[in-house]
Amino acid sequence: MSKTFAINAGSSSLKYQLYDMPSEHVIAKGLVERIGIEDSVFTLKYGDGEKVELVQDIPDHGVAIDLLLSQLEEHKVIDSLDEIDGVGHRVVAGGEIFKESTVIDEQVVQHIEDLSEFAPLHNPAEAVVIRAMQEKLPNAKMVAVFDTSFHTSMPPVNYLYSLPYEYYTDFKARKYGAHGTSHKYVANRAAEIVGKDIKDLKIITCHLGNGASITAVDGGKSVDTSMGFTPLAGLQMGTRTGDIDASLIPFLMNKLGIKEVSEMIDIFNKKSGTLGVSGVSSDMRDVEEAAEAGNERAQLALDMFNSRVQKYIGQYIAVMNGVDIIVFTAGIGENSKETREAIIEGISWFGCELDTEKNNTRDEAIISKDGSKITVINIPTDEEREIARDVERLK
Repeated sequence: MSKTFAINAGSSSLKYQLYDMPSEHVIAKGLVERIGIEDSVFTLKYGDGEKVELVQDIPDHGVAIDLLLSQLEEHKVIDSLDEIDGVGHRVVAGGEIFKESTVIDEQVVQHIEDLSEFAPLHNPAEAVVIRAMQEKLPNAKMVAVFDTSFHTSMPPVNYLYSLPYEYYTDFKARKYGAHGTSHKYVANRAAEIVGKDIKDLKIITCHLGNGASITAVDGGKSVDTSMGFTPLAGLQMGTRTGDIDASLIPFLMNKLGIKEVSEMIDIFNKKSGTLGVSGVSSDMRDVEEAAEAGNERAQLALDMFNSRVQKYIGQYIAVMNGVDIIVFTAGIGENSKETREAIIEGISWFGCELDTEKNNTRDEAIISKDGSKITVINIPTDEEREIARDVERLK
């Protein structure tokens, strides 16, 4: 059997699974959290329930890869790095260059770096991880799996902006979306759970993590999604503004004495969102803890996040003229029963009824009441399995 890594590098995290292929048996899995934040957390699970957890500062994704590979060897999960013959990398932005998963060569890495203007928090980190893996595993087949590919089914009415049309034809200025691998996986899994053909379903998938997006999936195809030209648009996120009035850019630059637009965009990407509103952290767990202790700004940040999610769900019910299933997934969506409850309570008019007991879970489960007009499901995303399958197909 061959061994294949699936690497999912987020803006402040690195999720991974190591598979025996083609059986898809998981040998090891884990997560590196809070990359670039104090007290980063490294987790490795393997064998018969064995677990390694380290808390230390991990300043960037390159250091995270070094730590991951050294821990695999130290704990005898593998005898040698040479056992790994395939690595699949989740890449956020493929622009209109990459419409499907692609074997990585130097030109592909260069394209990924060049496309950083579409995903400034992600593509640079993903390129770092790719180069680190190429150095450590020179004989392994490297494959890029693009988050934007699932959203290529969006119609022009939803992916175009109301700008002069030549800005699209000349510069490819349009909505691309992100988190496509996750949205695709959980939408298909939701159809399996309810025992219906996805072609007959209208599904809203809520990928809520440090980066967050919502997608309208009609008949198995993405027809609209909250992220836009870059992952800066849409929902309030850990450090990202989400949707704002573009006129704020020159207004704030003038007030702050900022001369370069790039500096303002950097603030919108790295110092805003839940971090900017709360003044506490970009990590929702830290903000929830502060809110429980009476921090009003932290509570405001939570309320704003939930409100933005509710508004997008409402929009996508309109886009699809209905909804059968709402799915919660990713770090916040999967693990925060309080967030799910607050969001669904605010849209009960649509026919969502949450079962409090069923909602008390972090596992895959239908969490709506029996007889609820709209089925609400919690589904831990499994982007890594989708990535590993693409690597196996392209070996």
